[in-house]
Amino acid sequence: MEQRVSFITLAVDDVARSRAFYVGGLGWTPIFEAEEVLMLPVGEHLILSLWSVEGFAAEIGEAPTRGTAPLTLAHNVRTEAEADEVLALAASVGAAVRPAQRREWGGYSGYFRDPDGFLWEIAVNPGETGSYVLP
Repeated sequence: MEQRVSFITLAVDDVARSRAFYVGGLGWTPIFEAEEVLMLPVGEHLILSLWSVEGFAAEIGEAPTRGTAPLTLAHNVRTEAEADEVLALAASVGAAVRPAQRREWGGYSGYFRDPDGFLWEIAVNPGETGSYVLP
């Protein structure tokens, strides 16, 4: 098996609300849309798939767990100013935001929650890791 991820799929309560947030608010462009799913290209060969809870459950054969998922999705940028701009944009479209701060590990990061509570980290990573994830 190749070492890669092709899709990150999240179960959302309301696909239209997610579309309003990601497409209308953040300005992202979908690659595919249907009533129960919205697919957004988020990297080279990587798609963020937002499925209705019902469609998600039908696909995987069980109901998804609810509550805060023990994960974050991360969007890296090159500068602290860019991180602050992305967090301000998220706040302007209704996201709950935790402002960025300098971290013990040498980076700078803050967080916002999307309409379904999924946590996004907006980060500047120093060194080789930061260079690797940016185009």
